[in-house]
Amino acid sequence: MEQRVRENIVGVDVAKDTLEVFELHSEEVYSIANEGEAIEQWLARWKVPIRLAIEPTNRYHEAVAQAAHARGHQVCMVDPYRLMHYREGIGQRVKADRQDAKLLAWYVSREEGEIRLWAPMTPGEQRFWHVLKRRATLVRARTQLKQSLTDLGSVQSDVDALLAQCNQTVIKMERALKSEAKALGWTAEVRRCQAIPGVGPLTALAMVATYHRGQFTRADAFIAFMGMDVRVRDSGQFRGRRKLTKKGDSELRRLLFNAAMQGRRSALWEPYYLALRARGFSTTAPFVALARKLARICFAVLQKRVDFDPDFRLRTCAVT
Repeated sequence: MEQRVRENIVGVDVAKDTLEVFELHSEEVYSIANEGEAIEQWLARWKVPIRLAIEPTNRYHEAVAQAAHARGHQVCMVDPYRLMHYREGIGQRVKADRQDAKLLAWYVSREEGEIRLWAPMTPGEQRFWHVLKRRATLVRARTQLKQSLTDLGSVQSDVDALLAQCNQTVIKMERALKSEAKALGWTAEVRRCQAIPGVGPLTALAMVATYHRGQFTRADAFIAFMGMDVRVRDSGQFRGRRKLTKKGDSELRRLLFNAAMQGRRSALWEPYYLALRARGFSTTAPFVALARKLARICFAVLQKRVDFDPDFRLRTCAVT
C-alpha cells in the first residue's frame, strides 16, 4: 500500500515560466514549461490518477492545478509557511526550485492524512476573490498616498485628484463585488450576515464568500481558515502568550476587526466589550475577541440558514 501511494505522488515547484517536477517513486527530476499545451502533454503521460503537491505561488500555480483537477488527479496545496518549517525540521539547508519539488513530494507522502485536497472555485468565485484582493491592495496604496503626499503646494491639487480617483475606483470595485455575489445567488446570505450589528456590506460579502470557499463542518474550522484562531505555546509551568495564528487572508481579519470596532458601539456588543476591558484586557484584545465572535455568528446563520435574532442575549465568554 505504501509503495502504491509513493508511486502516485509528484512534487511540483512553480515559477512564472517553468515547473520543476519531482516523481517520488522514481526520484526523477525535470522541468516543463508553465503553459497550457506543455502542461496538458505532461499530464497526458499519466495513465493512473496521481497526487500533485504544489506550493501556491501568486497565480502561477493555477494553470497546472486546474488542468490536473480536470483530468481527475488529486491536488494538494501546501502552505508555504508549513513547508518552510518542514524544511528546517528535517535539516535541509538548500532552498532551490528542484529541492523544493522534492520537499513537496516528501511532505505530502508523510502528512497525507492531514492534507485536504484542493478543489477549484467557480469562475464567478474566482472573479469575486480577485476583485476583493485587488481592492485591498488599492485601499492600502490609497492610505499610503494620503499619509505621504501632503503639503505639496502647487501640486497638491493633483494629489487630491488622484485620491479622488482612487475613491471612485474603490466604489466601482465594491459594486462589482455586489454584482458577482448576486450572480452567485448569495444575496440572502449576505443580508443575513449584514443584519448582525457591526457587520457592514463588505464584511458580509467576505464572510459569505469565505463560507462557500471551503467545506467547513464546524465554526472552529471557519475561524482557523481566516487565521483568527489562537496559538497556544505551553510547556510545564510555562504559559506562553496567546496570539492569533494569522494563517489565513489578512484582508478578512482586517474587515472583521473593523466590524468589531463598529459593533462595539452597538447596544448588543458594548457590554461584552466593557466586560473584557474590566477583566484587564488590553485595548486591542477585546476587539479581536469580538471580531472572532462576529465570525462565529456569521458562520452560524449561514450554516443554519436562519436570520440573526436581534433579541439575542449575549453571555460574555472571553475565549470565543
